[in-house]
Formats: sequence, structure tokens, C-alpha cells
Amino acid sequence: MGRVVVEVMPKPEILDPQGKAVNGALPRLGYTGITQVRQGKRFEITVDGPVTDEVLAQVRSAAETLLSNPVIEDVVKVEADDTADATDTETA
Repeated sequence: MGRVVVEVMPKPEILDPQGKAVNGALPRLGYTGITQVRQGKRFEITVDGPVTDEVLAQVRSAAETLLSNPVIEDVVKVEADDTADATDTETA
């Protein structure tokens, strides 16, 4: 089994209230020097068999159709997760 990681982020021109709230809280918690935070979504998709170029294309299509709102979000990453352990039983 393989795993694909998909990351979706708000488009740059879209306001990100969650990122703004986190950015405002960081200095109050003692974290300085951070100038901007943007919050997105990460999906980990387990596939049957190895992660091929065809599988990545299929997952990208699904991400652009279902996992993201193309009006306000960009799919910024679709890649094989090389750290996935074949014996991972987290979803079992």
C-alpha cells in the first residue's frame, strides 16, 4: 500500500481568519519573529498498491474536484509519502 499527501491552502488573495488568529496569539505566548501564518488542510490518502504517476494524477484530480474549493483554495502539493510504513495499522 502507498500513501499520498495532499495539501490545500487558501489562495493568496483570500482572507485567512484562522491564520490571522494564530499569528496574533503567537507573540502573546512568547513566540517572536513570526510575521505571517496561513492555515490550510492536509489529507493523507492510502492507496491500493504503489504510488505511480497515474495514481498521483488521479489523486490530484480528486483534490481539485472534492478536497478543495477551487474558488478560494489551491491544491499546493500532491506527492507520495515516502515515510509511510507499509505495516501502518493506524486505519485498521
